[in-house]
Amino acid sequence: MSLPVVAIVGRPNVGKSELFNRLIGRRLAIVEETPGLTRDRNYAECTWEGRTFLLVDTGGLISGESGELPVEVRRQTRRAIEEADVLLLVVDARAGLLPGDAEAAEVLRQSRTPVLLVANKVDHPTHMDGIYEFHALGLGEPLPVSAMHGIGTGDLLDEVVALLPAEEAAPTVAGTRVAVVGRPNVGKSSLVNAFLGEDRVIVAEAPGTTRDAVDTRLEYQGRPFVFVDTAGLRRPSRVEDAVERYSVSRARTAFERAEVAILVLDATEGVADQDQHIARDIADAGRAMLVALNKWDLVPEERRVQEEIRRRVRHALRFVAYAPVRPVSAKQRSGTGELLTATTRVADAYAFRVATGPLNRAVEAAETTTPPPADARGRRVKILYATQVRAAPPTVVLFVNNPDLMPENYLRYLERSLRVAFPLEGTPLRFILRRRGQGRT
Repeated sequence: MSLPVVAIVGRPNVGKSELFNRLIGRRLAIVEETPGLTRDRNYAECTWEGRTFLLVDTGGLISGESGELPVEVRRQTRRAIEEADVLLLVVDARAGLLPGDAEAAEVLRQSRTPVLLVANKVDHPTHMDGIYEFHALGLGEPLPVSAMHGIGTGDLLDEVVALLPAEEAAPTVAGTRVAVVGRPNVGKSSLVNAFLGEDRVIVAEAPGTTRDAVDTRLEYQGRPFVFVDTAGLRRPSRVEDAVERYSVSRARTAFERAEVAILVLDATEGVADQDQHIARDIADAGRAMLVALNKWDLVPEERRVQEEIRRRVRHALRFVAYAPVRPVSAKQRSGTGELLTATTRVADAYAFRVATGPLNRAVEAAETTTPPPADARGRRVKILYATQVRAAPPTVVLFVNNPDLMPENYLRYLERSLRVAFPLEGTPLRFILRRRGQGRT
C-alpha cells in the first residue's frame, strides 16, 4: 500500500524545512539561516489523528537562477508536486507577498491538486496583520502558523487530513534500512538513482550536493528497502561551516540507525585514508557492510588491472574482510542488480540466528581441527559451550574455563570457521567470553 503524499513547496527561505521538522516531530531536515539548503526531496512519515502520510520537504521553486544545481532543484520540486495528493504552499508572513510567492501559486494552480496556503513565521499576534495580503494569490484563506514555536500546526494538520484521499486497508512495511555512505563526490546519489531507475536525488558535478540524509523506498524482488543517501563524510578537521558539520553528523546518524551500510568508493582512486575511517566507523557501530566500487566503467578492461584494483581494495579494508566488494557503474547503471542481490544476502546475514546445537557442533569442529594454543605455562583455553544471544549483529557467548587464556588470533580463527559454516557474509560477528559458572545469558 502506498501512503498519500503531502508536499511542502514555496520560494526559498520561507521556513519549509522548519515546518517539515515541526510536523514530523523531529529534526530530520537541516535548518539554517541560509537560503536554498534543501535540494533533494526529503521524505518522512507523519501521523495525525490516526492518519499516516508521507510528508515531503522540497528545495523550493527557485525562479530566475541558472546553472545545473538550481535547475535540478526545480525539477525535483516539480516531481514532488506531480506525485502529491495535497500541496502546502508556504509563504513568509513577516516578509509579505513577494513575486516568488505569486509564481509558486501559479505553478500549483496548474497542478489541479488541493492546495493549502500556509502563512509561516506568525510568531506573535502582531504578525497576523501581514497574512491578509496573501488572499491575492487566489488559494483561499491563509493558515497562520509558527513552525519555530509550533503555533497553529495542529489546525494545519487537521486541514491536511481532511483533504487526504480515502485510506487504504493494507498496512505499510517499513523495510530494511540501508545507508549509502562515502567520501564526497564518489557517486552516492548516482548509485541511489541507479537503484531506482530514476533521478530521485540530485546529482551534480560539485562535491557536497547532498546535505540531508534522504530516505528513499524501494522494493527489490518482493523485499522492501529504505535507502538513505547521505552527505559525503570528510575528516572532522576538514568540515568547516555549521551546515556541513550538521550534514556529516546526520550521515553518521543515518548508518547508525541503519541495518546495512554500503560504502561507496571511487574505483579510479582506490581506498583513501578517509574510506578506511568510514569503514571503521561502520564496523564500530556494528552494522553490516558492502563495498561498492563505483565508476567501474572508467577502469581499463584488462583483467589484470581490474584484479589488481580488487586486491588493493581488499587489502586496504582487510579489517572488514567480511564485507563483499562489488564493482558497479552508477552512470551506466551496470552491476546494480548484483549489488542489490548482495545487499539482500547481507541484510539476512545481519539478522541471522543459529540454533544452539549446530552452533556448538561448528565450534567443536573448529576446535578439533585447530586446538587453542597453550600459553607459556602450558595452559590453554577450553570452550565448554556456545550460544547465540542476539542478532543484528549476530553475537555469540562462549563459556570457557578461563577467558584470560583466549588469544585474540584464536577468536579470529573461530570467526572464520563460523563464517564458513553459516551464511554470515557482510555482517560483523561478535563474541562474548564467559567464565564457567557465570550463567548462560
